[in-house]
Amino acid sequence: MKPGSLQRRLLAWVMGALLVVWGSFVVVAYQTGIHEADELTDGHLASAAALLLNVRGAQFVDAGQSVGQVELSGLKSHDYQQSLSVAIWNAQGQLLTKSGEAPEPAFSPKEGFVDLKIGTPPREWRSFSRWSPAHDRKVMVLLDLQERNDLASDIAEQVSEPGFWLLPVVALALGLAIRRGLRPLHQLSVDVAALDDDRGARLVARHPLREFDAVTRAINGLLDSQQLALERERLLASEVAHELRTPLTSIALQAKAMRTDLTVDERAQALQRLEKDALQAGHVLTQLLSLARASRTELERQAEPVALRALAEQVVADHAQLAWEGKRTLGLQPGDADATVHGHPVLIELALRNLVENALQHTPPGTVVEVQLGSDGDHAWLQVCDGGGDPEPVVDQRRGDARGLGLGLRIVQRVVEIHDGTVVRVDPPPSLTRPLPGLSAWRSCYRLRFAAIEHA
Repeated sequence: MKPGSLQRRLLAWVMGALLVVWGSFVVVAYQTGIHEADELTDGHLASAAALLLNVRGAQFVDAGQSVGQVELSGLKSHDYQQSLSVAIWNAQGQLLTKSGEAPEPAFSPKEGFVDLKIGTPPREWRSFSRWSPAHDRKVMVLLDLQERNDLASDIAEQVSEPGFWLLPVVALALGLAIRRGLRPLHQLSVDVAALDDDRGARLVARHPLREFDAVTRAINGLLDSQQLALERERLLASEVAHELRTPLTSIALQAKAMRTDLTVDERAQALQRLEKDALQAGHVLTQLLSLARASRTELERQAEPVALRALAEQVVADHAQLAWEGKRTLGLQPGDADATVHGHPVLIELALRNLVENALQHTPPGTVVEVQLGSDGDHAWLQVCDGGGDPEPVVDQRRGDARGLGLGLRIVQRVVEIHDGTVVRVDPPPSLTRPLPGLSAWRSCYRLRFAAIEHA
């Protein structure tokens, strides 16, 4: 579906609201006009009756000699010039005189406004009658009800007519005002569409509106996060390429050497190196899958209480065979606390496994590797320390800051970020530097620190 326009939507809502308000105004104006016209004609009837009661001795001329309405240019027949009929009775109800087009009404001693149907065929008349103070005369003034209604409709239409003329003018003015008011938003949309993500472009806050400043900051924050994520992915891709280049190159060389004439011992050594390099490449790929699983698990699993001591015991038990095959010593030092943290047990176990595997794979034979637990204040921590071993030079990929970490510790970093924790290289606390066979001091310790929810 084609996306809609905010300007059109806003204009439609404004025009809808305006139409409802304007329609209500027109209806009220029309009704008010009719009501005012009715009061006007009733007042006219009452004024004419009072005027006639104040005149004594005057008689109306014959109908053939009476003066009718004066035709005035620019006025309708009912524009405030109404045809009034008058009838006057004495105290005994005898008709003294009558004038106008209305048929002779029946005498009634009652006073006030009355709607009458008189004549042949019957027509509706609005009448007002009143007795003189001496009660010797009664005057009735009559007006054709149809003429009165025409006047009321004409007044009501003239009162409400400006609304119909002003509605399109107001609609046009509102449309132009809304378009002009949304111009900064259109400009912001153009600026956002012109952003180049690959070059790290940022949105410049050039719109003098506070609301747009918040939008600009939010968009720039998203751009910064995206650039940081892209930078991390580039670093990760570089590390993965570096990790895979050596074993894959070695596999290719060993496979090429297998085609030549080799002795039995040379062929066995080549096969052994080929197997070792293939396992190393498989290990890197396994770490990549672990990294992807860490991202998915964050979304798919709910956090739960995790007992760090039980988790560390399981990891140490699972890697005991690997430590024995590599001629390294693996142990557990639970310290003086058994803390529980709130998190994903699979992810925390994944992080600890990577630290233990890095320590077992990237240290010389004879190295002592120990998993240690402890707490400081409201936080609990797990750390993996190594020391001792042969003094031969060893490439330790875990050395360096966060930008120089190996793939294994990159996975660890991703896990602790999910748990709002930290991973740092620290010196072991004095309480955990107990002497071990062949170990004078720990060489390195990497600590995972989490917020604790319970201490046992």
